[in-house]
Amino acid sequence: MGVWEDLARELDAWGKAERRATLWWRDDDAVASSPALTRLNDLGQAHGVVPALAVVPSTAEAALPGEALLQHGYAHTNHGAKKKAELGPERPAAAVAGELQKGRKRLLDLFAERVLPVLAPPWNRIAPEVVALLPSLGFRGLSTYQARAQAEPAPGLMQVNTHADIIDWRERRFVGDEIAAGAVLRHLIDRRLGHVDPGEPTGVLTHHLVHDAPAWRFLERLLTFTRAHPAIRWLTPAQAFGLKPA
Repeated sequence: MGVWEDLARELDAWGKAERRATLWWRDDDAVASSPALTRLNDLGQAHGVVPALAVVPSTAEAALPGEALLQHGYAHTNHGAKKKAELGPERPAAAVAGELQKGRKRLLDLFAERVLPVLAPPWNRIAPEVVALLPSLGFRGLSTYQARAQAEPAPGLMQVNTHADIIDWRERRFVGDEIAAGAVLRHLIDRRLGHVDPGEPTGVLTHHLVHDAPAWRFLERLLTFTRAHPAIRWLTPAQAFGLKPA
């Protein structure tokens, strides 16, 4: 049996338990309008699913399309010593906070109400001391990668991560159905069995600028597959972070 059959059985298990599996979609590195971004937005619209676009503030263009925009660091610049990070411990937390504040203001000036008060750190890494400052900067949400350790890493800050990255970054190509759908499957199993926080929606992570043809085919199949199953509910980005009623 393949991963899609396994995923179908898992969703059936959710249905038999009279539970609904929640999913959400985050796409990183948005800066400007492009054919790839148009394709991404059109794909989401065709299936009634809203992707959260993580936007790089320093280079974002005013014509950037998208219904729900998150802040993707400040300039997507690596300051990490070993692992890539923009918001890591290599710099004083106050300096990092100053950049984030500047970036948040620029996004609000450009896109107004389309901007959600949510931070998605570049490379999914952020120092704990920076996390502690986020509420004072106006952020109400944080999104990194893998199952969250806690729902509120700082008072008033909701963490909702992604769990299935569809890109193989060594090869810069699609990871394949078995790995991508398998990551969705594993998080759903862990949620249902209580091995991770069952209240955290399962997050799909994409990067429209590096999608190859197999990546686009996977997204089409995933959206078609999940939208057809009654045990699945796709959340809008605002709903995922509790910014609107679910």
